[in-house]
Amino acid sequence: MFAADEASRRLGIELLEHGEGTAVTRMTVTAAMVNGHGIAHGGYLFLFADTAFACACNGHGPVTVAAGADVDFVAPAREGDVLTAVAVERTRFGRSGLNDVSVLRGDEVIVEFRGRSRALRGTGAADPR
Repeated sequence: MFAADEASRRLGIELLEHGEGTAVTRMTVTAAMVNGHGIAHGGYLFLFADTAFACACNGHGPVTVAAGADVDFVAPAREGDVLTAVAVERTRFGRSGLNDVSVLRGDEVIVEFRGRSRALRGTGAADPR
């Protein structure tokens, strides 16, 4: 899935680790990602966390998409910052799941993201009828 993710790859996002319900990605904040306040635009930080979320929730096999997400911006990121996103599955129930993603600059948390996923029917997901 990540190999076909043109948006993430064009932003320089790298998939460092992945497994069933987990993923670790890395991205460097570029000048093109900085807003008028001199900090990384929240949309790029959301996209970065969302990419780790997608990799984690698709680690089980069935095609899984986002059903929703919430994000908290804890601290700003700046041009040149190297960020790591660590995604961990919290639970799966039926075709749904919850994943938490922490975006870090070194050891400092700068974003907390919670994604809600849904496995698509007919893609190997259990049918909960």
